[in-house]
Amino acid sequence: MARTHQRTRTRPALALASVAALLAATGCGAADMTQQASPYANARGSKTVTLSVQSWVGAQANVAVATYLLEHELGYRVDTVQVDEIPAWDALSQGRVDAILEDWGHPDQEKRYVDDKKTIEPGGDLGVTGHIGWFVPTYFAKRHPDVTDWRNLDTYADQFRTPESGGKGQLLDGSPSYVTHDKALVNSLDLDFQVVFAGSEAAQITQIKQFAKEKKPFLSYWYKPQWLFEKVPMTEVRLPEYKEGCDADPEKVACAYPHTPLQKYLNADFARQGGGAAALLKNFTWTTEQQNEVALMIADQGLSPEAAAGKWVGANETVWRKWLPEE
Repeated sequence: MARTHQRTRTRPALALASVAALLAATGCGAADMTQQASPYANARGSKTVTLSVQSWVGAQANVAVATYLLEHELGYRVDTVQVDEIPAWDALSQGRVDAILEDWGHPDQEKRYVDDKKTIEPGGDLGVTGHIGWFVPTYFAKRHPDVTDWRNLDTYADQFRTPESGGKGQLLDGSPSYVTHDKALVNSLDLDFQVVFAGSEAAQITQIKQFAKEKKPFLSYWYKPQWLFEKVPMTEVRLPEYKEGCDADPEKVACAYPHTPLQKYLNADFARQGGGAAALLKNFTWTTEQQNEVALMIADQGLSPEAAAGKWVGANETVWRKWLPEE
């Protein structure tokens, strides 16, 4: 596909290698590079950017498109570092990365680094609202509609049992590093279930796909936006209503997860001195559908992150052109 807006230039091998290696990982198998000093992070006076990339594919889609535009439109060199959610805040504060493009809500970290230390600045809304919940396959919910009320889950616990769940129903989670209250929820609601961690988003997707292929019932921690809903339709289980503060004590949570407008954060020095790159990242905002489109190309269609981003950029100039800094 021809893209007349693309600028021809030579990009460093390190940037390309890091994007290809790190963004291609859809799970948490990549090494945590929190302590690695990127050659581009906080590099004053040079056109370089380092982005934190989380292990789930929606976050990788954000970084892929931002990287593509920074490189092809603004002439920056871009490095990426895969860091778990909490350590990413410390890396951002210290300038080991310049920006986080998708945060699902960490009020303690925000108070520490944004309000108190002032080493991190908000970068604005991503434009996507995130929601974590418990889901069952829609084919099972249609046969047993009462399963979508948490109070009826124990009725079906034996059908959700697996060898890993120790005689209880299995509640499948992804990585222990993700935002999750599931162990507390199971205990607080006195459910006959055991939380079983797949280990990563990729491993969890593999298990869900296998359950769906065999039309087996399953109960899974899952989240929106996520492209898998297009391949495996799932129906949310209604947990006790979320109310402000109901999740304040992580050991005693007994309510649903909130709906969270996803946020961007920038290193404070980068936010002030990052020029066109900082402006683009602050302006970067898109819809759930747009993020899913890129995520689907990466995770399901096998495109490299750069190829997926290039394809999306080529078809959506009216969207991203507004993100570019004013001349």
